[in-house]
Amino acid sequence: MSNVLRNNMGRLFRWNETRIHELNYLFWECTTRCNLHCRHCGSDCTAPGSSPDMPLDDFLRAFDTIPRSAIGPRFTVVLTGGEPLLRPDIEEVGRAIRQRGAGWSMVSNGWFYDEAMHRHLMAAGMGALTISLDGLEPEHDWMRGREGCYQRTLNAIAIAARERRLNFDVVTCVNQRTLPQLQQLHDLLASLGVRQWRIFTIIPIGRAKEDPELHLTNAQFVELMEFIKAKREKPESAMNVTFSCEGYLGRYEWQVRQNPFFCHAGINIASVLIDGTICACPNIDREVFGQGNIYQDNLWEVWNNRFETFRDRSWARRGMCKDCRKFRDCLGNGMHNWHGDCQEVINCHYRKTLTP
Repeated sequence: MSNVLRNNMGRLFRWNETRIHELNYLFWECTTRCNLHCRHCGSDCTAPGSSPDMPLDDFLRAFDTIPRSAIGPRFTVVLTGGEPLLRPDIEEVGRAIRQRGAGWSMVSNGWFYDEAMHRHLMAAGMGALTISLDGLEPEHDWMRGREGCYQRTLNAIAIAARERRLNFDVVTCVNQRTLPQLQQLHDLLASLGVRQWRIFTIIPIGRAKEDPELHLTNAQFVELMEFIKAKREKPESAMNVTFSCEGYLGRYEWQVRQNPFFCHAGINIASVLIDGTICACPNIDREVFGQGNIYQDNLWEVWNNRFETFRDRSWARRGMCKDCRKFRDCLGNGMHNWHGDCQEVINCHYRKTLTP
């Protein structure tokens, strides 16, 4: 199949998904407390971690506005934070979501994930889990801001990778320190039985904004694309290596991921944030793109009647995106690349790929 035909099919798929606007993933920022101090904090890089956990009953009241008929087999509530395992009621949370006919998953740093925790969470119906590994031992602990994190994370990965009932993946945020380690990380994860490895780069916001070691040069970004491309063309193990959905990749679009770039934020994805804000994916600028609040608004009505900013991206034709010939494939990159006054996208992955 030619890339032209693939691109046309991708646009048609995106148009249809946007038209249907079916909610499949609901992120719940159930806590902002965390036991680590990551250099690239991906929850809310400016909010204090002392915010109280949202009570489960508050979230369930919002969730219960969603009709049961809209909760299909793909509907998943994703628990995020902070570190969700700091909630003492995490099993109760999982069971309550399953009782409502939805699946649930979790994003964790792995520190508290041992055999006992694994058994409890599986018994509570957890269907998917994501754990981050951001380098070999010195680099991972440096990134996560706590000594000993690497060994605990490896232990958690090994436990989860053995569980065949679990849809499990490892994510890695690549930076200048870890780029040379990718082959070693690949071999390590494959040896642990990991079947899905998603690779990210770091958006220059919050804590990461003024940290140059976290950001790849354009040439290094191309090096990363070539690494993933090689692993997909000639797999060395049963592990699927893929680049994340963070941006449009030009010539690498069909070489480093299974499907073409499509930012699902606000199309299939919504979130309930720690203060009740209703938004799309939690990494988006909540002050700019918040759509309401569960303490004043009906979550389901907000999903159906707002989110137009996400469904119609014509507003993103500004700055470097204004005259870009790839706009209809990119639509201004992932929504988490728009922050503050939104006069200019802060990160263009396509331009990075133009580096020879």
